[in-house]
Amino acid sequence: MSARLRYSTICSLDGYVADADGGFDWAVPDEEVLAAINAGMREVTTSLHGRRIYELMHVWETDPAAAAQSPESAVSAQLWRRPDKHVFSTTLDAVRTERTTLHRTFDPAEIARMKAAGAGVWMIDGPTLAAHALRAGLVDQVEVINAPALVGGGLPAFPDGIRNALRLTGVHRFDNGMTCQTYDVEGGLEKVT
Repeated sequence: MSARLRYSTICSLDGYVADADGGFDWAVPDEEVLAAINAGMREVTTSLHGRRIYELMHVWETDPAAAAQSPESAVSAQLWRRPDKHVFSTTLDAVRTERTTLHRTFDPAEIARMKAAGAGVWMIDGPTLAAHALRAGLVDQVEVINAPALVGGGLPAFPDGIRNALRLTGVHRFDNGMTCQTYDVEGGLEKVT
């Protein structure tokens, strides 16, 4: 049995995880959205992160103030510690969290082998790293939380030049106007030029 790889992201309605200035204050989840994110994280056994996302997220383990922000933040901090983590970076000297392995390159063949030997739900976090996994056909599920904002440009949630058939498996609307759509990836990867 193989693990299923989920790409999960929060983005603007026009598809950006950060605006042209690198900001994402328009996408900060409230308690209801964070509770839904936490529910999904409960089943994650392994997570894959690029450097930028890892540097943003490791506070759940390294900074007690992050967990103290709210009840769901405390849950997020607990859930962050559970899975094995793989960080892909050519610039990090070392990782700052437990159960974390640093990789210098993202080797799709190696990830496919790891995934085939794994179990449960794996999560890939960060659009740059996810682009490599999407291009390699490694992603089994896509979860998009859309913030009710148009930002007009920035860091896209999805790379240009790929096409996948997706099957909608879930939709949820939050009171703050955010929505979550979950899709299973169907069919083979088609690269478009």
